[in-house]
Amino acid sequence: MRLFSDLPDEKLNQVFYKQPGYFNKRSDRNLLAYALGATLYMPATRPNIHQDLLSKKHAGLTSMVICLEDAIGDDEVEKAEDLLTLELGNLSMDLAKGLCHEGDLPLIFVRIRSYEQLVRLKNRIQNGMHMLTGIVIPKFSPLEGSKILSEINHINSNGYCLYAMPILETKQIIQKETRLEELIGIKKVLDQYEDLILNVRIGATDFSGLYGIRRNSDMTVYDIAVIRDCISDIINIFLRADNPYVISGPVWEYFSSKERLLKPQIRQTPFRERLGQDGLKMRTDLIDKHMDGLIREIAMDMTNGLTGKTIIHPTHIRPVQALNTVTAEEYLDALSIVDQANGKKGVMKSTYQNKMNEIKPHLYWARKILLKSEIYGVLYEEYTYIDLLKNKIFASDPQFVRR
Repeated sequence: MRLFSDLPDEKLNQVFYKQPGYFNKRSDRNLLAYALGATLYMPATRPNIHQDLLSKKHAGLTSMVICLEDAIGDDEVEKAEDLLTLELGNLSMDLAKGLCHEGDLPLIFVRIRSYEQLVRLKNRIQNGMHMLTGIVIPKFSPLEGSKILSEINHINSNGYCLYAMPILETKQIIQKETRLEELIGIKKVLDQYEDLILNVRIGATDFSGLYGIRRNSDMTVYDIAVIRDCISDIINIFLRADNPYVISGPVWEYFSSKERLLKPQIRQTPFRERLGQDGLKMRTDLIDKHMDGLIREIAMDMTNGLTGKTIIHPTHIRPVQALNTVTAEEYLDALSIVDQANGKKGVMKSTYQNKMNEIKPHLYWARKILLKSEIYGVLYEEYTYIDLLKNKIFASDPQFVRR
């Protein structure tokens, strides 16, 4: 499995100086943490999940979560568990028959409701647990979360390889008077099970719901003051260089719609300069589908150190993955910083002669960029995420410039 696997080889060769790397659930955890890309949620009550995976219905999908929690009704839990057991069993049989290969399947996670449900599923799913990459733990709290992580550890002792992804979304986290104590308590628990933790995820929808807030498609989650402040504290606790976790961007709730309240949030110039009239048409198509708000939010995610994003619609896969690709400039800066981190230099001019690279302050960033480049790849200098948003590549073959 790799990102942009839906693009033909000639387009990958044209756009990428360093192509996205291959991975599977047995890849090194530090690398796999960056490999989720756009993580598609779907309710466990959805029929024929395994057939959709066999047919590669969702182009470019590399990770997915089958949800047994908020995506289904409280009266549907038993039905959802039955369907999940059936779908994983069918997928396991398809794999055994050679109808699919593990490397062609996305990383599959299950979002559970409780510790008790995890124990129940462990006993029910006898012929499909090995198809899973991990368990998503909603409304994570130190006490309940610790029990669930301990149980995942126990399951792994029987030969499985499951990771955990806690979701931070409770009122104890969003409310200012309890936030820091709760976040620090959660961090202590995660540190005890560090090898199990693949991503820390943010439940911005649940946070917003506690205040009766719902952003519209012209706004990002960072425009909601109470959510922005909470995300800031989550980043402060979980992204520190001394013991960091990969944090994923919160879900974008919107897809196709025509009516607009505010002006579009992506400029004409990059599209016009890149692809001419075809670029302007492409921009209009993105705006019509409310992709401009998504693109802006992804950019804000990345600015704040987040990687990847939870999604609820397959049309969001490409934008998330395209914007997370590493540029030539970022890659050369990161290589230069890591190469010079031998104590002989403190600061130097960047390869592109447009900024100063300070070795010590930028070293953590550089190492993250190099890890990310292994998964998302590195674009040639003359290409941008815009080229990846369009199936047809208009620009000519560039030369990667080393200065």
